[in-house]
Amino acid sequence: MSDRLPGFSTLAVHAGAQPDPTTGARATPIYQTTSFVFNDADHAASLFGLQAFGNIYTRIGNPTNAVLEERVAALEGGTAALAVASGHAAQVVVLQQLLQPGDEFIAARKLYGGSINQFTHAFKSFGWNVVWADPDDVASFERAVTPRTKAIFIESIANPAGSITDIEAISTVARKAGVPLIVDNTLASPYLIRPIDHGADIVVHSLTKFLGGHGNSLGGIIVDAGTFDWSTGGKYPMLSEPRPEYHGIRLQETFGNFAFAIACRVLGLRDLGPALSPFNAFMILTGIETLPLRMQKHCDNAKAVAEYLAGHPAVASVSYAGLPSDKYNRLARKYAPRGAGAVFTFSLKGGYDAGVSLVSKLQLFSHLANVGDTRSLVIHPASTTHSQLDDAAKIKSGAGPDVVRLSIGIEDKEDLIADLEQALAA
Repeated sequence: MSDRLPGFSTLAVHAGAQPDPTTGARATPIYQTTSFVFNDADHAASLFGLQAFGNIYTRIGNPTNAVLEERVAALEGGTAALAVASGHAAQVVVLQQLLQPGDEFIAARKLYGGSINQFTHAFKSFGWNVVWADPDDVASFERAVTPRTKAIFIESIANPAGSITDIEAISTVARKAGVPLIVDNTLASPYLIRPIDHGADIVVHSLTKFLGGHGNSLGGIIVDAGTFDWSTGGKYPMLSEPRPEYHGIRLQETFGNFAFAIACRVLGLRDLGPALSPFNAFMILTGIETLPLRMQKHCDNAKAVAEYLAGHPAVASVSYAGLPSDKYNRLARKYAPRGAGAVFTFSLKGGYDAGVSLVSKLQLFSHLANVGDTRSLVIHPASTTHSQLDDAAKIKSGAGPDVVRLSIGIEDKEDLIADLEQALAA
């Protein structure tokens, strides 16, 4: 190939992959094995000592997973990536490298309900403390910074409301505080937004959603931007201090701009164990090949459905950044000019009961707790994904009692609108 840098669609099909050297197979094979044979004792020792790259055990790495990791890193513009069992697992592995007991991280209030629950409750057992900030008020992130702050966490497009976060502005806060910015890019995918281009140091995804795209495989991924100096100020000893389990290696010093991805693999994945199945990696790789085609269709359909709902008499409001009247439209045009995503919410004039009733009457939309499928999906967050929150917290996170969340698929938009029409009429 020429020196020309491949485009996004080319990378989605080819990045990380070569024909299998043994069989000539064009599609990446599923290396469904637990472990790998060493050449000799010296080879084994060099692998275990981080002196050579290679395969040891699928809990730590696998050739199918490696293609997935290289592909997503290429699409996001990162230096390296690590695939894990789920998006939640990605968040645990990332923060394990950054936080010690008693440390804090700042998180945007507008997040997926499962992340809010994980940060508020599960992480307490590790001694990690979350401090909440308002993504619509960048100054609230500055006010939340303390000497114990070790990271800032946001979503590029927030779940469930589909609001757009000002990544560059919050990145400036993170730089000033000397901490990394972590961006969950699940709802946007790198087709719509590449957070690293706007100042993110770490990107995470639930691969289960738009990257895989077919609702058939769980997975998560961590992308290292290679932009953060982990040795500064001794804040991050997992990366800057000698690692006793690896004969005193300092990961930052040894691995440079992909040290964080290495730390996540050899300190996080190795010991916590949330490995991604090679079969799931294969399924997600297959999904990524059509990511550009699907995402554009998702966005085009979502805009049409949002416009329809905005004009319906039973609808109180629509929160979709692709609408010119939406408060996030300016940020959508800046960060996501190809489209504002496919997940958004709307409020019904009938309140909580109307939301519950609507989801039960839809026929083409599937009522389930997922987004990013080829199929269109619906849920009432207040009674499901955000039900663990009190009413005030639900409203702050964009999941008030009257709110319905849609994840728009790639069906014909006329059929989606017709299904909403009959359910609203009923």
